Amino acid sequence: MQDHAMSRNYREIVDQAMKLPPRERADLADALWTSVDTPESVAAAWDEEIQRRIGQLDSSEFQSVPFEEVIAGLRAKLR
Repeated sequence: MQDHAMSRNYREIVDQAMKLPPRERADLADALWTSVDTPESVAAAWDEEIQRRIGQLDSSEFQSVPFEEVIAGLRAKLR
């Protein structure tokens, strides 16, 4: 998006949105994204992404890490 094409109202909304807590910004982003795309296209995009990730796991392109190992690593970093 080009800066000169943005209205003052748009910039004010973005400025206010950036002051929201992270969770509220994520919820706002989801609401805005959903308003642009139909639920069907969003679901189709997720289905495609899920299939891509399954393919990566099946091909050993990526290896999964057990949940317990991830949590233990995070806890160790927080200490």
